[in-house]
Amino acid sequence: MPAILERIAVGTGVARREIAVRRRTGAAPGIFWLGGFMSDMNGTKAMALDEWAAMNGHACVRFDYSGHGDSGRHLEDGTISRWLEEAAAVFECCTEGPQIVVGSSMGGWLALLLTEARRAEAGAASRIAGLVVIAPAVDMTQTLMWDRFSKAVRKEIETTGAYRQPNAYSDEPYLITRALIEDGKRHLFGDRLIETGCPVHILQGIHDADVPAAHASHLLTHLASDDAVLTLVKDGDHRLSRADDLVRLTAIVAAMIEEAKRD
Repeated sequence: MPAILERIAVGTGVARREIAVRRRTGAAPGIFWLGGFMSDMNGTKAMALDEWAAMNGHACVRFDYSGHGDSGRHLEDGTISRWLEEAAAVFECCTEGPQIVVGSSMGGWLALLLTEARRAEAGAASRIAGLVVIAPAVDMTQTLMWDRFSKAVRKEIETTGAYRQPNAYSDEPYLITRALIEDGKRHLFGDRLIETGCPVHILQGIHDADVPAAHASHLLTHLASDDAVLTLVKDGDHRLSRADDLVRLTAIVAAMIEEAKRD
């Protein structure tokens, strides 16, 4: 059976918005999915993980950030702070027990931010038992956007407030706003160590044009956890959504769930 669609409220006053969530009940550790920028919870990887959870009796939670998919509203209002707040609210409201957090692209950055924040607040009680990050776009607003943009694009963002970047995966361009870039500075990891307190597995395609493999290798060197692994897919692209990629992803998540059970 498909996971039931529900909505939770996040924020107050003019910042209040309803976030669409699909929650599958089941055993812990559960799977908590964080999608990429301008992606949604019905993407190929998210659905593959939900199907695996259904077949194996595990819980799985997916949701759409505001401005994405079933959550609607305006994408131009979106920032890393806003989407991180939504991720934290959905995690707190819709999950129980230990969780394996799986983040794709921007979702990988948010997964690391969420994990560090919960570890700082709750310590051993953070409930995040492991992280799987796929083509993690860590610090993307700076290193993968602003630093790559031409002077003309930067000027367009500064003067008009937005730039519509061509999208290789859709006819709808990426909407890069000045607010997204400026807010992203608040969340940059830079060159500091990243404290997760749990195992981390990075899954990265070598032929990824959006998040280069070198970006993932750089991330690995900054993970303080002793149990951090990088798997490079030699013919893989950014999406890693082919049948073999999905088998690899579900196997990595399944192994991390089994490890968490032993702990």
